[in-house]
Amino acid sequence: MRKGVIFPITEIGTDPIAIRDYAQAIEAMGYDHLVVFDHVLGANPAHHKLWGPYTHEFQFHEPFVLLGYLAAATKKLELATGIVIQPQRQTALVAKQAAEVDVLSGGRLRLGVGAGWNHVEYEALGKDFHTRGQRMDEQIALLRELWSKDLVDFDGRWEKVTQAGINPLPVQRPMPIWMGGWADPMIKRIARLADGWFAFFKPDDAGKHMIGKLHNYAREAGRDPAKIGIEAWIILNNASVMAGKKQKPEDIPLRSPDAWCAEIEAWKALGASHLACWTMYANLTVDQHIETARRFKQAADSVC
Repeated sequence: MRKGVIFPITEIGTDPIAIRDYAQAIEAMGYDHLVVFDHVLGANPAHHKLWGPYTHEFQFHEPFVLLGYLAAATKKLELATGIVIQPQRQTALVAKQAAEVDVLSGGRLRLGVGAGWNHVEYEALGKDFHTRGQRMDEQIALLRELWSKDLVDFDGRWEKVTQAGINPLPVQRPMPIWMGGWADPMIKRIARLADGWFAFFKPDDAGKHMIGKLHNYAREAGRDPAKIGIEAWIILNNASVMAGKKQKPEDIPLRSPDAWCAEIEAWKALGASHLACWTMYANLTVDQHIETARRFKQAADSVC
């Protein structure tokens, strides 16, 4: 399995030197990739009913700008978005931004996209929250057209491009598109369209069932399930991705390397192609994030 880290985007702060040093330390450890998250806006939970974990109190760097910076700071590390909330963004602009990161990194971008959950963010960006899943299909088709042709003619339900194209085109043609999400319509979409799946769930019976559904849907779509990558996220403590700052105190301390390895073994058995360690929600400094990633790399190398 290819090994990576989740960039601790909500905790690393705004010091550009610390951000650079973190990425360079991760690369020096021999990690294969680094994953960054996306939120343009955070909403006030006192004013809005939010079911997701992030609010206006969480800090998010803009992913394409951040990856452009990290492209210059690193040499070999694959740079992945996990995920860009595609339907709240203009498709042609995402195509341009992603292609630029791919060019500046020498072909190291893996674009992860998803539908998102924050209706407040969609409102502020002028996009319809309720049609976000349907629009993704059309957006994926247009992205691939824009990345592969000098001039595009595209006339869809939501997207229209007439004799126009982006320049420069990306290094990777095609550029890999991965998706995140666990709702059944998204699993079907991944099976039909995606190169891989950010599977942010546990490798338990429920997780095994979801991967089984992915494989069944892929076969129904005429695809080989083995050609769809699966990236497992290993949370290094007992925190919950969806709890945000509402973590229980007993879930903050890190689990043991033996527990990490047991989870990696479970993911290996389910056929995961990638894994990434999640060091957030453990009250760590930047230096401690780096050291924890080092410990995880040593543990993971002993397993796979």
